[in-house]
Amino acid sequence: MSQTPHALTEDEPGIDPATLSDDDLIRELHSLHRTRLDTLRHGPDAALNNHLRRTAELESEYLTRHPGREVDQGRLTQGS
Repeated sequence: MSQTPHALTEDEPGIDPATLSDDDLIRELHSLHRTRLDTLRHGPDAALNNHLRRTAELESEYLTRHPGREVDQGRLTQGS
């Protein structure tokens, strides 16, 4: 019997981002970014809070691993 995925609650913090492989970290970030608008528009407050927290955790871990990440000059705004 397969289990259906469910949204994490505040009591279920998710896997520590520091323990994820680079591929898993990117996959998790893709998943969160893909579901962002739907969660913002239609998710209950607890789901939105969890989404915000988890996004911050994963993005912080990415920046920790890639402090000198390559910045696309075409994406800079004037004055940046």
